[in-house]
Amino acid sequence: MKASNAKREPQKLREKAYESFTQHLLTGTILPGQFLSQRELTELTGLPLGAIRELIPRLEVEGLIVTVPQRGMQVVHADVKLIRDAFQFRLFLEREAAAVFAQEASDETLAQLRREHASVLANFERASSKGSSSADLISQARKVDWNLHHTLIDFLGNPIIASAYRVNLLKLRIFRQEQTRLDEAC
Repeated sequence: MKASNAKREPQKLREKAYESFTQHLLTGTILPGQFLSQRELTELTGLPLGAIRELIPRLEVEGLIVTVPQRGMQVVHADVKLIRDAFQFRLFLEREAAAVFAQEASDETLAQLRREHASVLANFERASSKGSSSADLISQARKVDWNLHHTLIDFLGNPIIASAYRVNLLKLRIFRQEQTRLDEAC
């Protein structure tokens, strides 16, 4: 029994390291183009060096970092080609997923998605009539939008596609944050 627990623990640490890394990317603690060392990642994540060393190959395969000799690991930096490629990949996956979803989704699932979108629209209309807007409303709209996209992809029931889609979506969210920071600087 202890052997199976010992086997599961590294897996948990690996997953915790990945979750922590992606959260730091999404919150802007780790920035696109930034160079990091393994030591810095252990400090940021609060996880042991072994978990970070196991994390690095996954991040490289997913295209989230590039190891640069004598400099460390560089976080993916948005350039026009990478952004175009990421959006094209998303388009290809979602186009096919939407076709399958449109033919096979239940009326109940469609009704739930409509209710979620109608709720966002109603909240925006109420806020607009009062002459106000809110970051909470934008956050709600983003969550509903992401849920729609995830629903389309998850409906396929294909974990390979779902995993590739989620990594690509992470890149798109990072790019969007970088764009927002650039817009705020202007």
